[in-house]
Amino acid sequence: MRKALGVSLVVFGLLVASISWAAPDVRVQGLFGGSAVLLVNGKQRLLKQGQTSPEGVKLVSSSSRQAVIEISGQQYNLGLSQHISSGFQAADVAEVRIPRAPNGHYMVGGFINGRPVEFMVDTGASSVAMNLNDAERLGVAFRRGKRIRVSTAGGVVQGFEIDLDKLVIGQITTYKVSATVVVGNFPSQILLGNSFLSQIEMTEEEGVMVLRKKY
Repeated sequence: MRKALGVSLVVFGLLVASISWAAPDVRVQGLFGGSAVLLVNGKQRLLKQGQTSPEGVKLVSSSSRQAVIEISGQQYNLGLSQHISSGFQAADVAEVRIPRAPNGHYMVGGFINGRPVEFMVDTGASSVAMNLNDAERLGVAFRRGKRIRVSTAGGVVQGFEIDLDKLVIGQITTYKVSATVVVGNFPSQILLGNSFLSQIEMTEEEGVMVLRKKY
């Protein structure tokens, strides 16, 4: 009886040890040049390059597209909304979490037709919008689109209405997204408007905007 109890205690001790040494669950919520917002075991951590969270997660480097984190001497590359479970398995989740920037806006990296861009979420914009220079830089064939007139702060200017072949935010991919290309330098930031936002579920949780793909 004593021997059986001893074995049970040893097994229990090993289980406790394995639980206590389990790797933390890490999800990337926001990506910036030189810093990242991570959700570690359910707690939000803003880390700068070289910093380590109380849970032992070190941010090695970060850009607008991915973060390199280190756990127990092993490094992992994670994109926006990807996460690592206790088994170190990266999982794709059709959800994007965007922390509010100091200026009050929501900024998020993504891709237009496979080319990297930084968006500003704008629920007041009817469509994805960009200026002429950004459109040319991204190779958007806007001159094939419909000519329109666009009202801006500087007055009414010429623009083009066109569909973007592919728009990607984190693990959310949409196709044939309506966009407006404005002749001139407005808007200064590419706007993520309702032609994209209407295709997803959008909520806000304590200063973090959550985008989820509809199924």
